[in-house]
Amino acid sequence: MRVLGISAFYHDSAAALVDDGRIVAAAQEERFTRKRHDSDFPTRAVTFCLGEAGLRLEDVDYVAFYDKPFLKFERLLETYMAFAPRGFASFAMAMPVWLREKLFQKDLIRNELKEQAPGVDWNQRLLFSEHHQSHAASAFFPSPFKQAAVLTMDGVGEWATTSAAIGDGSSLRVTKEIHFPHSLGLLYSAFTYYTGFKVNSGEYKVMGLAPYGRPIYRDRILDNLVDLKDDGSFRLNQDYFDYCTGLRMTNSRFDELFEGSARKPEDLLTQREMDLAASVQAVTEEIVLRLTRSLARESGMRNLCLAGGVALNCVANGKVLRDRAFDEIWVQPAAGDAGGALGAALAAYHGFLKKDRVVGGAMDGMSGGYLGPSYRQSDIEHRLTSVGARQTVLSESQLLSAVVDGLVDGKAVGWFQGRMEFGPRALGARSILGDPRSPTMQRTLNLKVKFRESFRPFAPSVRAEDASEWFEIDRPSPYMLMVAGVAPRHRKSGRPEDEVLFGIDRLNVVRSEIPAVTHVDYSARIQTVHRETNPRYHALLTAFGERTRCPVVVNTSFNVRGEPIVSTPEDAFRCFMGTEIDMLAIGNSLLRKEDQNASLKKQYADSIAAD
Repeated sequence: MRVLGISAFYHDSAAALVDDGRIVAAAQEERFTRKRHDSDFPTRAVTFCLGEAGLRLEDVDYVAFYDKPFLKFERLLETYMAFAPRGFASFAMAMPVWLREKLFQKDLIRNELKEQAPGVDWNQRLLFSEHHQSHAASAFFPSPFKQAAVLTMDGVGEWATTSAAIGDGSSLRVTKEIHFPHSLGLLYSAFTYYTGFKVNSGEYKVMGLAPYGRPIYRDRILDNLVDLKDDGSFRLNQDYFDYCTGLRMTNSRFDELFEGSARKPEDLLTQREMDLAASVQAVTEEIVLRLTRSLARESGMRNLCLAGGVALNCVANGKVLRDRAFDEIWVQPAAGDAGGALGAALAAYHGFLKKDRVVGGAMDGMSGGYLGPSYRQSDIEHRLTSVGARQTVLSESQLLSAVVDGLVDGKAVGWFQGRMEFGPRALGARSILGDPRSPTMQRTLNLKVKFRESFRPFAPSVRAEDASEWFEIDRPSPYMLMVAGVAPRHRKSGRPEDEVLFGIDRLNVVRSEIPAVTHVDYSARIQTVHRETNPRYHALLTAFGERTRCPVVVNTSFNVRGEPIVSTPEDAFRCFMGTEIDMLAIGNSLLRKEDQNASLKKQYADSIAAD
């Protein structure tokens, strides 16, 4: 039984294919169109998923969409009615789009499918899952647990913004929900907007900025914005927000509460923005911890699965892990709306079709997250030659040795291997790598390669068997969704003058033997690398560790600021030539910057919209 899952028309559209309960392929549309957070119908992602399985669209038994558009329309209408006459300008802007497109999304989806498979009666094969049901299914069904509590947290689906469910075998039952406009995701997005970042893409910047600040506004948030109960349930005071009726996230009362207007994106960051980030992060962690503790008490479950955009907050996830209300935690790597495509397919397979679930695979059902396109060596060589690249084809051992040489020499290395990752994190398939021991590597990668803000931290990839030696973690973290401290044995004591530094002045203090991946609070967003799911990347870490006694590398996504992660060898070569990446390893092909035709260098970062 084959089910194709689709998410689209909001942000991060994607497709995923499930065949007899096994996840065959999944990818975001942005990787193919090169349009960041592409929300259009995922035509190219669908084509990839079908091609990976050798199928035509006619061969699919069902197509499942990740939410129910009519319920969303109902929420929009009821919200405007509840706040009328406020928000008429927003209402006037939204209604034509909804009436022309979104209210009739079923017809839009059916027409898109008919273009590829006109002979199929899509009225009979098209299914719809509720938004949070899709998220919950994406979290539980691929997890390694036979039973688990499931917590979904995001901005908003149809009505739900936070939901709890119980997964047991092939069943998944939602037990309670918090409804719009009370939303942890929208609270975080409000501060994303207020600190000058882009909503629905800049939230991770707020998380990265938080350790530079002090949570001095925490109590002000809890006293004025959030009515938080002991069990984690909450209500937001709508007197301070404008997302229900306006075209902004916050309003003038919010400005008064925090003694100033929202930062403009082009303005310099100040200590105020850092303190605001630290404060909303602290409130988010408190809410998540209360939710998970009450869910553990009420459900009696020992395992927890997480999904929804808030589940990408790896700092909060790390706090939940260390809190030990649950014995084990598993987070869907594509926790945002892209993962809804996968969840819709799994919800249809197990819920609608009543098919049994088999728990298995290497660690879980996600194959390490490597569910996207891959390329044969002959194809790589042909594609690189066609764009003028000069490459050397090596054996695997030669390639690994050359890459280790480059890393030890302080070079930034593009690493393009195997199947592309599904979700927002690069996991050693489409990555840029560096030596974590270098005190200048973080600044070099941020400013000269990624073209992004200097405060942004980088993540370490570490061999799974070495993780507890280097970090304060005793569990796998294969999807870079857990933050833990650098092990004390590898930390370095700061100078007395460093202890009085605040904000961005703390950036260049060397805090450990691996300063390039050690954040200002000694934390790190850890990816444990497993031989079972990524043998070549594991082998590279082994070789680097044998050379340096440090089986850790810097791992950041293979793209520049505002661009999707690279998908094809041509994408990788373009990024390589448009940045100060020194080496590029694609399959068994090795490219060195000094060997390339200088006329192919193209600084293209300025042509990409800011993220």
